[in-house]
Amino acid sequence: MWRTRAAAACVICRSLANSSYGIKRKSPLQNLHLASRSIRHPYYPSSKFQRPPLRISIQLFSSLNRLSLRKTKLLNVKHGYQFHRNFWLARLASRLLKVRYLILGSAVGGGYTAKKTYDQWKDMMPDLDEYKWIVPDFIWELDEHIDFEKLIKALPDADDLAKLLPDFDKIGESFASLKGFFSPGSPGETAFRATDQGYDNDKQFKKGLLGELILLQQQIQQHEEEARRAAGQYNMGSSQQKRKVSDKEKIDQLQEELLRTQLKYQRMLERLEKENKELRKLVLQRDDKGIHQRKLKKSLIDMYSEVLDILSDYDASYNTQDHLPRVVVVGDQSAGKTSVLEMIAQARIFPRGSGEMMTRSPVKVTLSEGPHHVALFKDSSREFDLTKEEDLAALRNEIEIRMRNSVKEGCTVSTETISLSVKGPGLQRMVLVDLPGVISTVTSGMAPDTKETIFSISKAYMQNPNAIICIQDGSVDAERSIVTDLVSQMDPQGKRTIFVLTKVDLAEKNVASPSRIQQIIEGKLFPMKALGYFAVVTGKGNSSESIESIKEYEEEFFQNSKLLKTCMLKAHQVTTKNLSLAVSDCFWKMVRESVEQQADAFKATRFNLETEWKNNYPRLRELDRNELFEKAKNEILDEVISLTQVTPKHWEEILQKTLWERVSTHVIENIYLPAAQTMNSGTFNTTVDIKLKQWTDKQLPNKAVEVAWETLQEEFSRFMTEPKGKEHDDIFDKLKQAVKEETIKRHKWNERAEDSLRVIQHNALEDRSISDKQQWDAAIHFMEETLQSRLKDTESVIEDMVGPDWKKRWLYWIGRTKEQNIRNETKNELEKLIKCSEEHAAYLANDEVTTVRKNLEARGVTVDPCLIKDTWHQIYRRYFLKTALNHCNLCRRGFYYYQRHFVDSELECNDIVLFWRIQRMLAITANTLRQQLTNTEVRRLEKNVKEVLEDFAEDNEKKVKLLTGKRVQLAEDLKKVREIQEKLEAFIEALHQEK
Repeated sequence: MWRTRAAAACVICRSLANSSYGIKRKSPLQNLHLASRSIRHPYYPSSKFQRPPLRISIQLFSSLNRLSLRKTKLLNVKHGYQFHRNFWLARLASRLLKVRYLILGSAVGGGYTAKKTYDQWKDMMPDLDEYKWIVPDFIWELDEHIDFEKLIKALPDADDLAKLLPDFDKIGESFASLKGFFSPGSPGETAFRATDQGYDNDKQFKKGLLGELILLQQQIQQHEEEARRAAGQYNMGSSQQKRKVSDKEKIDQLQEELLRTQLKYQRMLERLEKENKELRKLVLQRDDKGIHQRKLKKSLIDMYSEVLDILSDYDASYNTQDHLPRVVVVGDQSAGKTSVLEMIAQARIFPRGSGEMMTRSPVKVTLSEGPHHVALFKDSSREFDLTKEEDLAALRNEIEIRMRNSVKEGCTVSTETISLSVKGPGLQRMVLVDLPGVISTVTSGMAPDTKETIFSISKAYMQNPNAIICIQDGSVDAERSIVTDLVSQMDPQGKRTIFVLTKVDLAEKNVASPSRIQQIIEGKLFPMKALGYFAVVTGKGNSSESIESIKEYEEEFFQNSKLLKTCMLKAHQVTTKNLSLAVSDCFWKMVRESVEQQADAFKATRFNLETEWKNNYPRLRELDRNELFEKAKNEILDEVISLTQVTPKHWEEILQKTLWERVSTHVIENIYLPAAQTMNSGTFNTTVDIKLKQWTDKQLPNKAVEVAWETLQEEFSRFMTEPKGKEHDDIFDKLKQAVKEETIKRHKWNERAEDSLRVIQHNALEDRSISDKQQWDAAIHFMEETLQSRLKDTESVIEDMVGPDWKKRWLYWIGRTKEQNIRNETKNELEKLIKCSEEHAAYLANDEVTTVRKNLEARGVTVDPCLIKDTWHQIYRRYFLKTALNHCNLCRRGFYYYQRHFVDSELECNDIVLFWRIQRMLAITANTLRQQLTNTEVRRLEKNVKEVLEDFAEDNEKKVKLLTGKRVQLAEDLKKVREIQEKLEAFIEALHQEK
């Protein structure tokens, strides 16, 4: 049967393969059907396929039974039409059949092979049914209770697991230590014995320590109810006296039993707290070491303390620091307020004194739980170990120093807040503020406004929503208290106040009527109201007492106190421990009520500030003062680096020009003019050499260094103040000016530069050999420019002396003054004298002065001899400069004679040589100064600029002074508000997570 089907497939394959669009071609065997390749073709022994005869009628056949599927009509064949183009359908069918059989054959063969492989592997596997007992039964039921797909998705990636591999050893150590902590007989096993057994039934739960506490609490409630019923029956009265006596004895008996039960309950509670504290300390120590050695997440109270610090730094005019609660501790001076705070912090951290004022500024103490009992300041990284006495002494000394430094001259107290954090096991989380004690009288040594200042500080901190701990000294008369009236003013309803009566041990001894203490604790003696009333004992008054001894003394006192035995005080109203718990509950309740409202307020403020910025500065980034300073710092450093880009040619041109302007007067007046008065060239050169040597030894190097330093300043100032076009920001101008002035003030030129420069200048001035005609012409040009400039200045001076000439008088209607007329007559007379003696000396003789004066008096002009000499100086100077310029023109051809040392020549050009020496000295000096500038001084200047910028960066007051304006202040406010809002949102999120 399978042969018949294969033959049919072969026929179809041959018919399809032979249709070749009327073109004879070779078809390889591998292009045929699979069945055709596997069967021998008897009809076509050769590999060439013949073209089938042309058919007009087309029939479609099935590959199974070779029966026609349907008949088609005869095709109308037109002349010239190629019939082989009508077999596209057959070609398409051949390709489709080929692909179908390929897929079908591959699928069948692949499936059969896979099934066979699976059966072979299955036969090779052993039967594990007999070992099913090894796996526990609950493993087989896990899939019914656990969604493994969700579990797989929750597992970390391979990369995250690889990061955790180094920490598995530390995790094992942590588990081992915890296992040892909970071993039999350990504190953890004892503390959690009840909780470990308490989930089975109520009877087993009550066998542990917690169960005993609950039973004691129920007994206390039962005793209180019996005592109230007995007291009620006793108060109702009875006709029989014996019955009254028996009822009274019964009441006393019940009260004593109640007191014993309360004390037992308190001791067991303290025991449980102690064991819990040890456990938490161990856990916190493990957390403090850190399994991954990463930074621990900030605690809730630390986050809240940061928010308060930021709010305190925010603009004080907005009073934003008063919108979040803190616990403010207020009281009369020496009432024990600081001692109460120390008992809550469990450390003697504050300075102590006998009767004198020790708290001189507000101290904010942030209490939080931690593995070690340590304290640290907000602006310092040093930790003070509160378990070591030397660290406690250092901490008290540091607080005292900070208080005294914060107090301004002429004042006694300060409004500046000192921030301190205290961490330790078992501490209640809260923020306390210790204020200076309220006083009634200003004593000697205090500022006159001390009392009013303390009242204003206290009122500022006691504003809503801060909680208030009102400290009252129990050892003095209540009528002498000042603080109760102050607290009543700030919190008349008593919704934020907790009243604390200190020194109860002294009060019990000294007060004649103990019921007075009861009235105070019940809030009936003072007009003020409070949330709660507490009585505490903060030691025996000895400053060297430790916290542990004070706690023991407090517990011993209340155990034996008549106030508790007679039920004047209740157990939950005594000890600083109960006070600390109550204050913490009150604090966090107020925090939860106010923090979200505060966050909404800052959100609105932020929106308003952002809108204002967009309207006023739409194209500028919001850069606060520090960011603007960094931007200005980079610009300034870039400008300083630009000094290194100045070309050597530019430096030398500026240096040479400036130096000549500074020394030209000395050269003309003190060297050239005196030397020119000599009679011969030898004397001229000798005079020039002497004066140049003196000038070089005393003045020239110092002048050159001054010129170089001034040139560096000018270039530095030019780069600093040069406008940068559209990118220039005038907000940096004051800062740049201050940096420039401070840098110039600090920069000092190298002192050894003058010595080396003196040698170079001396060698340059000693050289007289002009090598070529070009240098000769340059010296003549230099001399002409100098003399023309001097001549122009001299003409200007003479014009100011004698007044305008006749042209200016006619054109501008300007006349001469009387003094100018006298000077003009004197000038005319002196010019006659020069014409008579062209080789006249630079100074007038006395007889010549007399002759000029008499000639002028003869013309009716009275002249003072000093005026004649002064006028002569300018007239002769003009005459000399004109003569020297004429001599320059004559010396243009004198280089030939100079090379022959002016032998056999009447022309002498020694003045040209002098100016060449001066010009060469200027060029060499400029080159030397330029090298010193670029190699040394510019770098030193850059270093000084960096130091100035670093100093300015640390000085906030200077930054506020130099970077000012509405734009800066708005950016500062916006940054602060954003920071506060982000801190508040993070705190609120953490608060919700803890809840």
